[in-house]
Amino acid sequence: MLTGEIRNKVDKIWTDLWAGGITNPLTVIEQLTYLMFIRTLDEKDIETESMEALTGESMSKIFPLNEEGQSMRWSNFKTKDARIIFDTIKDNVFPFIKTISNDKTSAFTRYMEDAIFLIPTPQVLEKIITGLDELYEHEIQDLDMQGDLYEYMLGKLATAGQNGQFRTPKHIRDLMVQLMKPTPDDTVCDPACGTAGFLVSTAEYVRDEFGASMTTEQWDQFATKLVSGFDTDRTMLRLSAMNLMLHSISNPDIDYVDSVSKQNNISNKYSLILANPPFTGTIDATSIHDNLKTVCDTKKTELLFVALFLRMLKTGGRCAAIVPDGVLFGTTKAHKSLRKEIVENHKLEAIISMPSGVFKPYAGVSTAIIIFTKTDVGGTDHVWFYDMKADGYSLDDKRSAIQDNDIPDIIARFHNLEAEQERKAAEQSFMVEKSAIVDNDYDLSINRYKEIVYEKIEYDAPEVILDRLSELDKQIASKMDELRGLLK
Repeated sequence: MLTGEIRNKVDKIWTDLWAGGITNPLTVIEQLTYLMFIRTLDEKDIETESMEALTGESMSKIFPLNEEGQSMRWSNFKTKDARIIFDTIKDNVFPFIKTISNDKTSAFTRYMEDAIFLIPTPQVLEKIITGLDELYEHEIQDLDMQGDLYEYMLGKLATAGQNGQFRTPKHIRDLMVQLMKPTPDDTVCDPACGTAGFLVSTAEYVRDEFGASMTTEQWDQFATKLVSGFDTDRTMLRLSAMNLMLHSISNPDIDYVDSVSKQNNISNKYSLILANPPFTGTIDATSIHDNLKTVCDTKKTELLFVALFLRMLKTGGRCAAIVPDGVLFGTTKAHKSLRKEIVENHKLEAIISMPSGVFKPYAGVSTAIIIFTKTDVGGTDHVWFYDMKADGYSLDDKRSAIQDNDIPDIIARFHNLEAEQERKAAEQSFMVEKSAIVDNDYDLSINRYKEIVYEKIEYDAPEVILDRLSELDKQIASKMDELRGLLK
């Protein structure tokens, strides 16, 4: 977690950009991301040079070895005069990073083509470089802290509501990844990827859990094919590509696609989908892909995306997605047909109800995580329900860290579902038989099945209560008489 001091320093950098005339939060984070990326490229070359010194073998580097190439490295220009730094980045470094990928068709190359360097003056740029360098050298040296820094900046972006989507908090994304346990051999997709949060969490998990034992082929898969993402906002795609490259995904499969439209024909491709698709939106009915309408004929994006997940998964593929509560209990024909499709023709495994404060301060919507496996032949027998009451943060707009946290319990119980069979519906987690779900018209709301236990409270007899009130009246009258005596 970032300390208050680090947050203040980030806020200072943010303020310097605002004072320089860049007031759009999306633009601020985009420009900061460029500079973070430039610094990281230099760090990668420094690591390569260290390896060369250890092994004695020459290795390929990012920056050209000539004088101009070396002048573009962060460590070489950061102490120069502000004007020299500004000209170096604007005229040399920025054009260089736009063409850094050897693959001219790569996501990074495509989405960097229309990137613009917008920092207005040498003085503003010098302040930002000094501030970032201080953070990286003294405050956020390890990768986890760098990730926290990026998350903090993304939080500012989401709070401002610039992209019209809900940014999923990192601890919720990490929860979903730990529930699904992706492996190096998985192909993971987020069809509404935003800034690639789920894909980054996936990459971090795979690297941490399997990095020491992965083969060369698996590392190649990790760098190119492990994760894929789609979005309809080119700025988001640009941030996604850089975010993934900063996490060792050298050639991310990120594409400009309206996922639920006729533009997207992908089916039976991915082994895992992790997503938080757009909520409460509608789109033009004529643009919706026909095979999604066969599952649920609707214009509501939250339903269309779940139908899309079923189509894009290969048989045996798994999905963990965040959906608004309305998807679980909505009474329209489209809502019911989608839930019936999952329960009857695939394997619905779990519904994890989350408190409405999870997305505060920028949204108070109630949501749940739905987990299922695509089978095309059914397989739902029991569905596991969990009533999350706390996620480690307060549920108000401040979202301060607190002790109460159900996430470790959720992970432990999900990976030991056999032990959940005997739990009662009055407990925080429990199993529900498929027959009960069918009888309830495929309603998947946890409140439909949760048993509420009312505690019996015994009250005193009315005569006792009246006697107690009379005694209180006498005490009040006595005190009033004392007060009157003081006034005489």
